[in-house]
Amino acid sequence: MLYHFFHHFNDLLGARLFTYISFRAITAGVLALCVSIWFGNWFINYMKRHNISETQRDEKIDPFNVAKKGVPTMGGIIVIAAILLPCLLLGKLTNVYMILMLVTTLLMGSLGFADDYIKTFRKNKDGLNGWIKIGGQVILGLIVGLTLRFAPMTTMNEVVTSHIERNMVVVDKSPEIKSTQTTIPFVNHHNFNYADLFSWTGEQNKYRFGWIFFVLLTVFVVAAVSNGANLNDGMDGMCAGNSAIIGIALLILAYTSGSVVWAEYFDVMYIPGSEELVVFLASFIGALVGYLWWNGFPAQVFLGDTGSLTVGGIIGVCAMVIHKELMIPVLCGVFLMESVSVILQTQVYKFYKKRGRHVRIFKRAPLHDHFRTPVEQVLKIDPTCAIIFKGSTKLHHETKIVLRFCIVTLILAAITILTLKIR
Repeated sequence: MLYHFFHHFNDLLGARLFTYISFRAITAGVLALCVSIWFGNWFINYMKRHNISETQRDEKIDPFNVAKKGVPTMGGIIVIAAILLPCLLLGKLTNVYMILMLVTTLLMGSLGFADDYIKTFRKNKDGLNGWIKIGGQVILGLIVGLTLRFAPMTTMNEVVTSHIERNMVVVDKSPEIKSTQTTIPFVNHHNFNYADLFSWTGEQNKYRFGWIFFVLLTVFVVAAVSNGANLNDGMDGMCAGNSAIIGIALLILAYTSGSVVWAEYFDVMYIPGSEELVVFLASFIGALVGYLWWNGFPAQVFLGDTGSLTVGGIIGVCAMVIHKELMIPVLCGVFLMESVSVILQTQVYKFYKKRGRHVRIFKRAPLHDHFRTPVEQVLKIDPTCAIIFKGSTKLHHETKIVLRFCIVTLILAAITILTLKIR
């Protein structure tokens, strides 16, 4: 809004500041932080006055007896509001990538809100039907994938070089094209075209199949990351802290992809217009940091699916938009570990149950619960159960677990950024 206003009144004092990505991004981040803290306070008080709080928490999970019941949920509304307001004020609303991120925020937020509403108001602990959740994620993935395929503004320059001519820097760019190329970490000249997977279909058909594969991959990434973030949201400050760190790494990658100079320096594809993602991601980071003001231990509000699904969806879509989705397993390694732990725990338990045995890989899943669950608690519920990885008998408070998970995410984020030069 302000971007477009000052764009038409460029002669006003200070108006040109709103054309600079750096100024708008920093302002958006600070504004999102302030909105998240201020609105969070109002939201928590409102939820408490109306007795709208968490009802499904199992206090037996925590051996330190930290009470969780009665804490307001749906805190994702705080994050969503703190993202939307700065973006609407400072973002370039005609930019296709900004529009995609706003659609992602609203769609995933609505999906998560519906789930929280059923759990909280209808007292149905199962929440929204799982297939409806997956259907919403599939729809979002299709919207993003098909937009990147057919929207005329979603192009890239595969190669960007520069040279000095008459004491001036001259930038040479390859033609703007539609491409299914992506960045491969740790590989020299690290671009890979998904169309090459289908070379056996012929020169023309391989691009058709390449785009079909890209759209389907978008659906998978959106669903996987949003569900991974949802599983990670089980301790105070866990999901918000990890996601803020991931957001910083994505901001750096988006800035690199949207700058001719940095795209050439790091030898990555240049994506015109993707620099607007920096403004969105700054709002995203500011909103999460502000939310931690209220969600840090002991939490005064929980994200709920409203927040966790939205946060995961934003991370997945942003990675696809800047064609860095193959870095997701490294960058979102914590989300991946959480998801894999649940899958392994479930499948192993089912496998042995059919054979008359009760076997668990971890004491509890997702993985973060394993480190605070005593063996005695598991055996009390299921005395015949065998646990493969019992781990140390020393249990950790959730604050230590959250801090260590965030440190791991910080290391993985640094590795992700370093892959641009280590190859």
